[in-house]
Amino acid sequence: MSLKATVTARGAVLLGKYVACDAFDEVRPLRVVTHAHSDHMLGLRQSLENCEAAVMTPATKDLISVLKGPLFLTAGKVKTLGYDEDFTYEDERLTLHHADHILGAAQVLIEDAEGTRILYTSDFRLPETPIIESDILVMETTYGNPSRVRPFKKTVKSILVSLVKQGFKKGPVYLFGYYGKIQEVMQILHGAGVRAPFVVPEKVFGVSKICERHGMRLGGYLLSSGEEAQLIMQRGQPYIAFYHMGSRRYVGKDALRICMTGWEFEGPYRRTAENEYVIALSDHSDFKGLIQYVKESKPKLVITDNYRAGDAVALAREIQKQLNIPARPLPTKRIS
Repeated sequence: MSLKATVTARGAVLLGKYVACDAFDEVRPLRVVTHAHSDHMLGLRQSLENCEAAVMTPATKDLISVLKGPLFLTAGKVKTLGYDEDFTYEDERLTLHHADHILGAAQVLIEDAEGTRILYTSDFRLPETPIIESDILVMETTYGNPSRVRPFKKTVKSILVSLVKQGFKKGPVYLFGYYGKIQEVMQILHGAGVRAPFVVPEKVFGVSKICERHGMRLGGYLLSSGEEAQLIMQRGQPYIAFYHMGSRRYVGKDALRICMTGWEFEGPYRRTAENEYVIALSDHSDFKGLIQYVKESKPKLVITDNYRAGDAVALAREIQKQLNIPARPLPTKRIS
């Protein structure tokens, strides 16, 4: 049974006989992209050139076209699957299931000719992610250490809204996060009645348009290079700017700065400088959520993803200890 799923030294999650998820594999005819974060799009150009099809949700396809350019996916055949829609290849059936992470994120289920259910969660957050029963379960391990628990997570959104409202009374507020999480924060603030202008750079603007096309409600936002946004910024009017985490060193140094991170476990927020906070807003389940998923999925074997960031060794150990289910971290060696 263990041969029906593994994680390769280059990060490909292999399910059944035909599918490689989230990294290129030179043998597998199908490549699945579970979502549009960079550590899950490894070797995608190679996959497009060599695989029979790259499988993803329609939203993930749209996001990749913004992040990688509109011509990127034309290098190969892309097959889009909606949630709970089946695709049969040879003697195996592939289904994508919803994962609450970023727009378009999916869990991958393979059912083989022997009836074995092989599931890869990819990144997810409970309670909005459906738990799928499986025989072999490949788990994400971002917060796989038992110390990675957030008992305060219900208060995070209200604290975020409060900090932003207090901040823009004095001037601009700059929020930093990753694509997907930025749009979640825009939706949170819009839903909470925050009406200061939202200002975003070009790529965040493009991602936001895709998120709205697929049903997210983000409110009004302006392209930072546009005339209206430039006037607001030059006049020193209060506004909220949303930037990718990689831009932290370059923009908003004199404004109130808020960084969204899941790597904060001491409390819902923390002040890191006179004008900077971190907010514990995560799009991954904490350790308790990971254990809950395994328990309710009822697998006979668990493989913890030891390629991407996380704590696969500790999670495998705790799964065996707490649930008495065989678990192993893979790969044992990593090749970048």
